[in-house]
Amino acid sequence: MATPTATAALNASVFAPGDQMLLTVTYSDADTKPLTVTIVVTDAQGNNSAPVKVTAVIDPLTVTVSDNSGRTWTRVSDNGAVAVYRSVA
Repeated sequence: MATPTATAALNASVFAPGDQMLLTVTYSDADTKPLTVTIVVTDAQGNNSAPVKVTAVIDPLTVTVSDNSGRTWTRVSDNGAVAVYRSVA
């Protein structure tokens, strides 16, 4: 079983009160792979529907940001590999 990885970086090393802070988190989990499921519906008379394929990710990682200063962090974007959060210093 692989260990999930995450790295985080702020858009600056020093902030003045009121400055916008952007936190970029890059994350992945090698064990979380897309899974394709094919579904065919069969009725009581044996009639089959056309196959339908659905791709899903089972147990995807989620990112949550908090700090010990009580700031509110708002998610700006998250594509499943890179998440960006915004707060105010």
